[in-house]
Amino acid sequence: MLETLLINALFLIFPIMIYLIFIEDHKNQFNHIVVFFSVISMVLCMLFPVKLEVGYIVDLRYIPFAVLALYGGYKKVFPLYIVLNVVRFFIGGDGVIESFLYSTVFFLIVPLLSKKFNRMGPKQRVVAATSIAVLNVCIYLSQVFYLYKGKLHIFRWLAIDSILTTATGMLFVVLLCEKIRSNIESRKMYVHSEKLEVLSELSASIAHEIRNPLTVTNGFLQLLKGSKSLSPEEKAYIDYSLDELQRAESIVSDFLAYSKPQSIHMVTGDFKEDIEYVGNIMKPYANTHRVKIQTRFSNTLQKDYDQNQLRQCLLNLYKNGIEAMKETGGILSIDVFERKKQIIIQIGDTGIGMTEEEIEQLGDPYYSTKKEGTGLGMLMVYSIVHSLKGKIDVKSKKGKGTTFRLIIPV
Repeated sequence: MLETLLINALFLIFPIMIYLIFIEDHKNQFNHIVVFFSVISMVLCMLFPVKLEVGYIVDLRYIPFAVLALYGGYKKVFPLYIVLNVVRFFIGGDGVIESFLYSTVFFLIVPLLSKKFNRMGPKQRVVAATSIAVLNVCIYLSQVFYLYKGKLHIFRWLAIDSILTTATGMLFVVLLCEKIRSNIESRKMYVHSEKLEVLSELSASIAHEIRNPLTVTNGFLQLLKGSKSLSPEEKAYIDYSLDELQRAESIVSDFLAYSKPQSIHMVTGDFKEDIEYVGNIMKPYANTHRVKIQTRFSNTLQKDYDQNQLRQCLLNLYKNGIEAMKETGGILSIDVFERKKQIIIQIGDTGIGMTEEEIEQLGDPYYSTKKEGTGLGMLMVYSIVHSLKGKIDVKSKKGKGTTFRLIIPV
């Protein structure tokens, strides 16, 4: 039994190892490769079941099935549902119809929990997945209870062995998945911090040097523009040059704003004052672009934070949201609420939206979805939220809008 358990454990971690080795950095291949190897894992668990000491056979087919259903939803788990029933049909024996009915109910119910499951914290996901696995075994065992109702001693040991085997397998797999997710997030944060530090140093070293010749050139062009000997066409060229110089100075100012340490103004509060302050500042800009700002506030948690930095962060996000709707107008919704020991600031627009590829690059130096943008505004947003020990979750759909969720721990 121990040997078979260890072999089944290898079957269960097989798709996880494939993910780590081959496709961790190629998310677009997730649908195909991980699902394919999860199918193989499930089939192997069915072909090499665990034989319990009481003479009963238990396989771990529903562990990869449940894991993919919870993390991936219906689309990811549907191939497993088909293969499970096909393989069970060819294995034959008693219970083929019962297995089909049970797997169908499992397929219909468990993926429904996927969205809620993925919004949970890591510990909650581990507990939830293990609980689902244990509940699954209990329901399954209730079907065979009548076979052993005259032998309660045998059934008791069957139940204990089945529950322990499945719960241990699920706990092991989900812990591995959560550790992988945690490592990926930590690595992303580390790489991003390194980028921020390098850009800050680079900005500070070159911004002042660039601004000086720009200022001198601007001054001479202004003097030249006042000359009466110039033709209208030549003056037009000077105007173009001055416009481009102004744009270059604006970019340099963005670099300076990023590299220059802002004055520290530490306060303790629930963010309400800052939300109202930034909302009032951005109202004229929003009205210009036919955007209405709607604010809801239901937070009672308090946090120590740098007020100047938080307001700058909110200003950038409000401005980006408004500019995403400048063609058609719309609603910028601001929702601040608490969830356990976290303050959630949710900023949503009904603008042009972004693709998954664009979301992945947000916060990277020099990347912007706007033609005239430098990307430094979003870089600053990510830097400020990172300094608050928080994280940013972005949901967007092309043509539907974007929602930024700032999750700040207290």
